[in-house]
Amino acid sequence: MDTIEKYDLIYAVIARIPRGSVTTYGRIAAAAGLPRNARLVGRALRAAPDGADLPWHRVLNAHGAISPRDEASDERDQRRLLEAEGVTFRRGRVMLSRHLWDPDGGDG
Repeated sequence: MDTIEKYDLIYAVIARIPRGSVTTYGRIAAAAGLPRNARLVGRALRAAPDGADLPWHRVLNAHGAISPRDEASDERDQRRLLEAEGVTFRRGRVMLSRHLWDPDGGDG
């Protein structure tokens, strides 16, 4: 399987994340059939085509935090988008107990 095919599998999982929910890079990788490839999910998101209709802002690291980016404004934008969907934060992290979506089993 080539990289583009892997990215397509990842994008298909990301597209399913419901509004007001989040999931992690690792859970996306596992649901795409690519376990232990969380970093590949990050690369796929960076490589997403312009105009791709993906809810990228709903993807967090394993701790429920927004992953650092080159531009701090990107992190602020991600938080603002999540809060607009009703996602709540505590001490800089999303309350996973409330908002985690499990791509393999529905709500977390």
